[in-house]
Amino acid sequence: MRIGLVCPYSFDVPGGVQFHVRDLAEELLAQGHQVSVLAPADDDTPLPSYVRPAGRALPIRYNGSVARVNFGPLTAHRARRWLIEGNFDLLHIHEPITPSLGGLALIYAQCPAVATFHSSQTASRALRVAYPLVRSALEKLSGAIAVSEDARRTVMDHLGLDAVIIPNGVSVDRFALAPQAAQWRGSPSRPVVAFLGRLDEPRKGLTVMLAALRRLLELFPGLRLVVAGSGSAEEMISRLGPEAGAVELAGAISDDDKAALLRSCSVYVAPQLGGESFGIVLVEAMASGAPVVASDLPAFARVLDQGELGRLFAVGDGLALARAVEKTLTETAATASQIDRAQQAVRRYDWSVVTEQILAVYETIAGV
Repeated sequence: MRIGLVCPYSFDVPGGVQFHVRDLAEELLAQGHQVSVLAPADDDTPLPSYVRPAGRALPIRYNGSVARVNFGPLTAHRARRWLIEGNFDLLHIHEPITPSLGGLALIYAQCPAVATFHSSQTASRALRVAYPLVRSALEKLSGAIAVSEDARRTVMDHLGLDAVIIPNGVSVDRFALAPQAAQWRGSPSRPVVAFLGRLDEPRKGLTVMLAALRRLLELFPGLRLVVAGSGSAEEMISRLGPEAGAVELAGAISDDDKAALLRSCSVYVAPQLGGESFGIVLVEAMASGAPVVASDLPAFARVLDQGELGRLFAVGDGLALARAVEKTLTETAATASQIDRAQQAVRRYDWSVVTEQILAVYETIAGV
């Protein structure tokens, strides 16, 4: 099958949707399909051979984050040319409501098209404003996928569309078999708590993690907090006082280093405050064998089976976070049981499973 994938967000900056599109493309290629990805990126950005750059992206605020997207006449021309040259059997657009490539590609598409919706928004002025502008294009969709129940509800409430739920995928074995890293390996006397996320996005909840740190250091004086992600947090951490010495800023790390950190740490903490429709990093941590502590956002609670596969705490409550980490580190038998259940459950998210579900949608709407 000739498949065209459209990513709305720039490949110059890593992100969950970009990783999803990349990994799906590579899984489809491995299965013998012909795949091309259209995505925002500077012409000189190093890209996989299957990615066509659609030009420089512009940063806009969207869903509590900063999205790097592109649009306009030149982008429309590039999208149209890519569609003609690709002669695709099927077009798969990610986040078509985002003001970027997806809507433009859908306007010009002559083949069956399906969209995946990743975002979860309980109330969105942006969606209400954008929908009339893209309504006619969305009517060309032959099918819709949502990565979670939260994303599906957003699609139904704001766009009036229904969608089949197919979760984000993870290469489970890559995380399960990743080597540990000595510098991040925790021990009972020096446990390592890991945080991953863009540091300049308040919704990622780093402030909640830092609020829990004083209590955690009282309980575990040798504890280290490893903070990995792009952006700056030096000013935030400098306000901690003596506790700042327990924080290690790892900066933006590679996929391999992320897997090594998750394989090595004593506990992975996800203190996000909102705007999450799934929680792919929870799945990666589960695959790595790391115990997970996460805020009780609906999306996170679903991934963790309401606390069966990891510990949940009240959103924004630093003291509750500290108590959950304490239990994880001290109630070792219960934690080991959660890890075992999580490593079995996480197989449902492996790309081999997820891709087959996506291909079933493709075959239904493309008739091939």
